[in-house]
Amino acid sequence: MTNYLIRRVVLVFVMAVVISLASFVLLYSAPGGPLEQLAALQSTTRRPDPDEVERIMKRYDLDLNMMVRYLRWLVGHPRGPIVINGQEYFGDLQVGCLKEGQARLVYPDGRVVEINCAKPVFLRDLAGRPVSNGVLALDFGRSQQLAREQPVAELIESRLGNTLLLMGLSTFLAIALSIPIGIYSAVKQYSRFDYFFTTVTFFGSGMPTLFTGVMGILIFALLFQRLGLPYLPSGLAVSNRDEVVPLIGTIKAGSLLDRIWHLVLPVSVLTFFSLAGWTRFIRSSMLEVLRQDYVRTARAKGLAEQFVILKHALRNALIPFVTLLASVLPTLFGGAIITESVFNWPGIGRLFINALTASDYPVAIAYVLISTFLTLIGFLLSDVLYTVVDPRIRLT
Repeated sequence: MTNYLIRRVVLVFVMAVVISLASFVLLYSAPGGPLEQLAALQSTTRRPDPDEVERIMKRYDLDLNMMVRYLRWLVGHPRGPIVINGQEYFGDLQVGCLKEGQARLVYPDGRVVEINCAKPVFLRDLAGRPVSNGVLALDFGRSQQLAREQPVAELIESRLGNTLLLMGLSTFLAIALSIPIGIYSAVKQYSRFDYFFTTVTFFGSGMPTLFTGVMGILIFALLFQRLGLPYLPSGLAVSNRDEVVPLIGTIKAGSLLDRIWHLVLPVSVLTFFSLAGWTRFIRSSMLEVLRQDYVRTARAKGLAEQFVILKHALRNALIPFVTLLASVLPTLFGGAIITESVFNWPGIGRLFINALTASDYPVAIAYVLISTFLTLIGFLLSDVLYTVVDPRIRLT
């Protein structure tokens, strides 16, 4: 198993590099990207400002080969310190002058530039290019549109808590409910319970989250409020001001009750959507296992029905379900793009949509790269879980 895990880890790294390269090339070549900005500037009737053209080309490294540009984004630039008056400075740190007047700036490649030390300067301004430690050091650069010059890592971190709360709670509820419902529905096949939940899951898996979210807002937010019933908010993670809700009272903005109040509707939509698909999957898997010879043999031996279901059938029925769990890890980070957009939820998924809309490609590439890496890790974990669920499986 150790050799297998080593091979898979190496494969995960190689695939992550390939996918990151493809994402980098496609997004930076997409309409609205840096190439289009440069083309629009050069296609104007008036003669373009050479300084403006040079600024755009250096900002996005357009004067460099695509592979060189990608490697600079991956491993960082510049590599090594910049020396001013004998003192070394690293990364994107603010540089203070050692004395007023002129300072001698020495780049790592040997270039020497005289700069004015009348006020503090930044290394990225001196280099004329974005300066970062590279994606491998979790430095995804700086936002270009959504929050100009703010590090992408900080922008993602500011939204990550909301997404983990929303997706974590909905995923936990979906798993905790789908497994017992799917098992009981399979054991009591063709019962009223089975017919009811089969119908509910059929409609739940057939309706998109966009439709479910909009209908939830129309009914539980707008209609309930007009009827004077306890209503739910239509969006955001917290209220901008105190709200008075019938039968509940005053909900103070930013309080714990306010956060729970805003979570109910989006969590319900996501839980219902996941519950519908997972319940049907577990029911089908359980029905297939219950028809196996070893289950009939266990019953013929006089074992208790509860023991047969939990000990013999359940463990084998959950083997295919492990594959679905591989998607949980990237989902926790990636969020629900459609649901977050419908409910105006300040999470990672909505950040990704805003980044694509505003052509903020450092943010978009960071989202794609992290989601891809977590997906690969999820599939690796699912392979390991197979051996836990079924001891007959051996990874070699």
